[in-house]
Amino acid sequence: MDQIFEIKDFHKRLDEFLSVKLKISKNQALHLIKNSLVFLNGLVCKKGGQKLKIGDKIIVLKPNAIDYEKPLVDIDVAIIYEDEDILILNKPPGIVIHPAPSVKDFTLVDWLSSKGFLLSNLSGEERYGIVHRLDKDTSGALLIAKNNNAHMKLSEQLKNRDMGRYYLAVIEGNIKEKIVFECQIGRNPKNRLKMANIDTFRRKNIPSRYSKSDFLPLLDSKDSSMSLVAAKLYTGRTHQIRVHLEALGKHIIGDKVYGKKDILNTRMLLHAYLIYFIHPTTGKKMFFKVPVFDDMLEFLAQNFDGANLNEVTKEDFILYYFNTI
Repeated sequence: MDQIFEIKDFHKRLDEFLSVKLKISKNQALHLIKNSLVFLNGLVCKKGGQKLKIGDKIIVLKPNAIDYEKPLVDIDVAIIYEDEDILILNKPPGIVIHPAPSVKDFTLVDWLSSKGFLLSNLSGEERYGIVHRLDKDTSGALLIAKNNNAHMKLSEQLKNRDMGRYYLAVIEGNIKEKIVFECQIGRNPKNRLKMANIDTFRRKNIPSRYSKSDFLPLLDSKDSSMSLVAAKLYTGRTHQIRVHLEALGKHIIGDKVYGKKDILNTRMLLHAYLIYFIHPTTGKKMFFKVPVFDDMLEFLAQNFDGANLNEVTKEDFILYYFNTI
């Protein structure tokens, strides 16, 4: 049913008024406005910042229901930062980023759409706003563009490395020192579910792309059977960290695809922890730490020394360690 309001006793922006009256987010209010569903004094209004005055009449048309073939689930996604150009989320584990023919579950793009976010469509509607991806079972920092200009500039930063990410991972065994790993990554011709270090294959015609990661040991577990490592990405290839660790004879605890069957029965313990980039409009350098999820924190607390763990996961420690070793 359409909703009708009359301004009686206060002045406010249209988007703010709708957010309060309809009990929705400001972004969702803007979505209604941009889709010509809001009338002000009988005329379509497309400006969220439109100032209201006493006596104004507002009609909000009922939008067509979003008809998802997939079940709509209530995903709890934390917004780390938001402005007119960008959005930073803390992606939960177990969520696929964008729809694909093989994906039957509700995706993060579905969540963004259902919440009414107006985002870039530079990569098409199925991937709208997505600047970089995270694997389904990887958690952490995800940067999203809210308009095409921001998307274009941020994508360029991925290519020229003005954008960077640091990950935390719990791996089987340990590494003793910093490792810089480079290789060509492509689809594994022996297992289509996996990517691989193509440099190890005799065939020379396998499509591949250059990849580079740094790995640093942070802390061994109490029983020395596993360790916490930090990884810095210079490129953003599919499954990059997992492929590089496999090439080094390691695997992430909980990784059912690249690792062996895990007796610890946990999800893959890989988290995009730190992200830096240049704001596409202001030109300001931005840096964010994205909190680790409770299940991974609990695993770390049970298996690693708490005092040392707190020290090695400080962002200043990780950045200093990478830059000096």
